[in-house]
Amino acid sequence: MGWMADETGLNKCAANFVPLTPLSHLRRAARVFPKREALVYGTRRLSYAEYHDRVTRLASALTGRGIKPGDVIATLLPNILAHVEASFGVPACGAVLNTINTRLDVDTVAYIFGHGEARAVLVDTQLLPLAEQAIGQLTAQGKPAPMIIEVADPDAGFPATGNHLEYEDLLREGSASFDWIMPQDEWESLALNYTSGTTGRPKGVVCHHRGAYLMTMGTPISWGMTLYPRYLTIVPLFHCNNWNHSWMMPALGGTIICCRDITAKAIYDAIADEGVTHFGGAPIVLNMIVNAPDKDRRTFDHTVEVFTAGAPPAAATLAAIEPLGFNVTQVYGLTETYGHVTECLWNGPEWDDLPQDQKASMKARTGIAMPQMEEITVLDPETMEQVPMDGETIGEIMIRGNSVMKGYLKNPEATHEAFCGGYFHSGDIAHQTPDGYIRITDRAKDIIISGGENVSSVEVEGTLMHHPAVSLCAVVAKPDDKWGEVPCAFVELKDGAKVTEDELIAFVRSRLAGFKTPKMIEFCELPKTSTGKIQKFELRDRLRNAS
Repeated sequence: MGWMADETGLNKCAANFVPLTPLSHLRRAARVFPKREALVYGTRRLSYAEYHDRVTRLASALTGRGIKPGDVIATLLPNILAHVEASFGVPACGAVLNTINTRLDVDTVAYIFGHGEARAVLVDTQLLPLAEQAIGQLTAQGKPAPMIIEVADPDAGFPATGNHLEYEDLLREGSASFDWIMPQDEWESLALNYTSGTTGRPKGVVCHHRGAYLMTMGTPISWGMTLYPRYLTIVPLFHCNNWNHSWMMPALGGTIICCRDITAKAIYDAIADEGVTHFGGAPIVLNMIVNAPDKDRRTFDHTVEVFTAGAPPAAATLAAIEPLGFNVTQVYGLTETYGHVTECLWNGPEWDDLPQDQKASMKARTGIAMPQMEEITVLDPETMEQVPMDGETIGEIMIRGNSVMKGYLKNPEATHEAFCGGYFHSGDIAHQTPDGYIRITDRAKDIIISGGENVSSVEVEGTLMHHPAVSLCAVVAKPDDKWGEVPCAFVELKDGAKVTEDELIAFVRSRLAGFKTPKMIEFCELPKTSTGKIQKFELRDRLRNAS
C-alpha cells in the first residue's frame, strides 16, 4: 500500500530498468571470460573475445547490406559455427532470426521465405539447391526473394561454390566497433520459428527477448548447472533455437561443441575427447547411444547430464542408458513455448531407493513447471477447470508464463484459439498424479478410441519398448468396422534382432488389456523428422491408403 509510482515518484529509468534479452549474456561474457573457450567445431576453437568479435562483424555487415531492425534473416544451416554466431549476430543488428528446418521440402521453404518476408538467408553449401529452388518459386510468382549468403564448410567436404556472397567475406565487410542494436522493449520480436505443419501450412511462432532470456535463467537451475559446462549441440539450432541453449551458454562461461552430423560415434567421441558434460536430444538419440556398436563406443569417467524431449521416453530406454554414464531428465515443451517448460524433477529422498524399473517409470513422467514458468497444469478443455489429480482423469496440458510466444505471425484466428481462456492450449492430453506431476498420455489427435475406450498410444509404445528386440515403435489408430478404431503398431527392430508379429502381440497382451493390444504389427523403418520425432501422420496415411 502506498508504493505506487504516482505517489512516491518511484519510476522506471535507465538505471533500474533494462529490457531483458539473451544478447546481454554474450556482451558480458566477452568482458568476463574473454580468453575462455566459447565455441568448438572440429579443429576450430574460438575464445569469447573472438566469438563476440565475429558476432559484432556479422551484425555490422548485415546493417551495411541494408538490413534494418525488424527485418527477418533466415538460416538453412546445420549445427555449425556460423549458426551459433547467427543466433547472436542477427538480433544484434535488430533483425529477427528465422531458423528453418533443413529437411523441409522446396515448396514449404518457399512458403516460409515468403510468409516471413526474409530479407536474406544464410545457407550451408550442401543446402544451396534447396534454397535456390525455393527462391526460384518465389521469383516465378513475382514475389521478393531473400539474398543468399553462402556458408561454406570445406572441412566437411563443402567448399564455397563462388556463386554467392560467402559468409567469411561478409564478416570481413563488418566493423568490430559496431554498436549492437539492443531491444528498447523486451517484448520486441527476437525469433520467428515455424511449426512442423503436418496438417497444413506451418504457423509462424513469434518469440520475444524476454521469454528467451528467462529460458536462459530457468534452464541452468533445472539442469543443476555450474560454471563452465561443455555442451554438445545435438538438438538442431533450427529447432526452438536449440531449446535456447546456445543463448544460455555465455551466461555460464560454457563451451558449445558443434556437431554437424548426429551419430552415436560423434556423440561418444565428443564426450571422450571434448569432455562434453551436457546435451539435449529426442528419445531416438538415447536409443542410438544404447544400441551403438562396440566400435563406436568410447569410455569416459564422468556423468553426462541429458535433457530429453520430443516424445515421452520409454522407461526401458531410460533404464538401459543410465548405467552407461548418462543421467537423463525428461523435459517437455513446444515451439510455442520456446522449447522445454516442464521437467521431471527428481525427488531424491523419496525415490532414490526405489527399484530400477520404478525409477525409470518415474523418470518417464512429463513433470512439473520449470522455474521460469508461471503455471502448467491439466485442465478440462471445455470447462477450463482443473481435472482431479488422481493419475487417471485426462485433460489438456495448459500453460501460462513469460516463455510463451507472442502469437502466430499473420494468423490472429489461430492465436486467439491457442490463448482461449487465458492459457496456451498445448493440444497434449495428460493426467496429473497427486503430487502434481503431469504425465502425457497422447496428443489429442493420437488418442485411439476403440469400442468407446480410450487407448493411449504412448502406453502401448512403452510396453513394446520393453521387448529386447524392439529399437523404436509407433502406435496409431487403424480404422475398424466393428470397434471404430484399433491400435496398430509399426516397429523398427534392433540390428540382428528377430521376432514375429504374433510373438510381439502376445508380449503386449500379457501386459495390457486386450483392447489396448495392437491388432496388427508392421516391421519397417519409421519415418522421422530431423529432430527425431516419429511422423505418425505418415503412418496413418499408410493405413488409410491400404484400406
